[in-house]
Amino acid sequence: MNFTPEELTRYDRQIRIRQLGKDGQERLKQACIAVAGAGGLGSPAAMYLAAAGVGRLRIIDSDTVETGNLNRQLLHGQQDEGRPKTESAKETLTRLNPDIRVEVIQARIVPKNAQDLFQDCQGIVDAMDNIETRYILNQTAISLGIPLFHGAVNGFEGQAMTVLPGTSACLYCLYGKPVQNAPKEVIPVIGVTPGVIGTIQATEVIKFLTGTGDLLTNRLIRYDGLAMAFKEFGIRQRPDCGHCGHCGHGNTGKEEK
Repeated sequence: MNFTPEELTRYDRQIRIRQLGKDGQERLKQACIAVAGAGGLGSPAAMYLAAAGVGRLRIIDSDTVETGNLNRQLLHGQQDEGRPKTESAKETLTRLNPDIRVEVIQARIVPKNAQDLFQDCQGIVDAMDNIETRYILNQTAISLGIPLFHGAVNGFEGQAMTVLPGTSACLYCLYGKPVQNAPKEVIPVIGVTPGVIGTIQATEVIKFLTGTGDLLTNRLIRYDGLAMAFKEFGIRQRPDCGHCGHCGHGNTGKEEK
């Protein structure tokens, strides 16, 4: 794939990274990544993936912009209040990098449409705020055989892990129980927390697409912004997992590293 002079200038600093080079940049340009949610986590994840040159970004969200979103959802501004988040997300990402293709789908992710929403993507960024939809993403990623880049936040705390179907533990291995009719709650959050976690998710996507570094598979990283500390926990596949049980073996559970 050929790069335009403008692209070579835009991506010069990352092409200079020994582990990436032009081959890695080409893999980014050819990729399609879905970002499930254009909110607090989806904003930094999508913005950094766009800036890095991921060729196709598919943004999926069903909500409209509210003023209460703006402390953390940097894809949107005050002028976007009342607009679908997908519209303002597309405008922001296109301004950030006009060389990429931004696809937007205004839809709620449910079991009935999940396969179609992510069918031709190479990975899913989990930028949701509820476990029910996260489980739908988890099952869909396993079914399609594509990675899920999980992130979650609460207050000054957050977590991230990467799921490689057939290889690593999944979200159901982590949480270990079904969720039915869980009450909707307002999650307190300072905007910098999804900034940290969303950037980690974007880093995992870039590493996966370019075959660089070690992914957050079979391990969960926890971030504590108040203590400014990270902890890592080993996550084992569960042989009785309701989502990926066919690929697990050995002991189950979580252990701190």
